[in-house]
Amino acid sequence: MRKLLATLIAGLVLSFGAAANPIVDLNTADADTLARVLNGVGPAKAEAIVAFREANGPFQHIDELVKVKGIGPATIELNRAAMSIQPVAPTTPTAPAAVAQPAAAAVATRPVTPGTPR
Repeated sequence: MRKLLATLIAGLVLSFGAAANPIVDLNTADADTLARVLNGVGPAKAEAIVAFREANGPFQHIDELVKVKGIGPATIELNRAAMSIQPVAPTTPTAPAAVAQPAAAAVATRPVTPGTPR
């Protein structure tokens, strides 16, 4: 009975801890969410993260955040558990539109009869 009670209490503690510490996807979160969830990241740094992502494409790894002005290794380590990067589906390039080619000019030909000059 004590083991069951201890398991239930541990489960409750873990579930409340997960709810209190949300995880934010760096490739989809807006600036408001980044500023709200990440410690040491205010509105200006959150906007810088979004601007960097829009200019350079999705993040491939959390450590790429050091490329964002104002974000250093300490900020990344402080927030590593609260950040994730979900795989981004590659976009398939669209085929270029077919360009109409002019029709080949009709060449007048006449039947060739053996023994007649061309």
